[in-house]
Amino acid sequence: MQESTKGFVPGISEDVHITEGAVEEAKRLMNENKVPDGYTLRIGIKGGGCSGFIYKIGFDTKSRPTDIVIKKEGLDVLIDMKSYLYLLRTEIDFTDCDEGRGFVFNNPNTGRTCVCSSSFGE
Repeated sequence: MQESTKGFVPGISEDVHITEGAVEEAKRLMNENKVPDGYTLRIGIKGGGCSGFIYKIGFDTKSRPTDIVIKKEGLDVLIDMKSYLYLLRTEIDFTDCDEGRGFVFNNPNTGRTCVCSSSFGE
């Protein structure tokens, strides 16, 4: 079950959904790359790409006071507040198919996306 810690954000009831496949892949990557204990998954956005924003995924040891923490199947996922606002109602999944493998952001908030699907705009 997914649980979010966001009590300081009044009025926000939507969440970011991280699928079991995405969690399993994050754990696999952490194990394969020998990521030390104390690190967790950080998901966010930053300016860039041909549409204005790109998604970023990495590992981090530092939680900031304004981070949203999503706990899913033993994995803590950190999202900074600015990114969280762009990611509301987004499903983060992992796919491995003929077209390629990678994390997929099914984001209903995007106004436009790049042909390569790695960037988005409002």
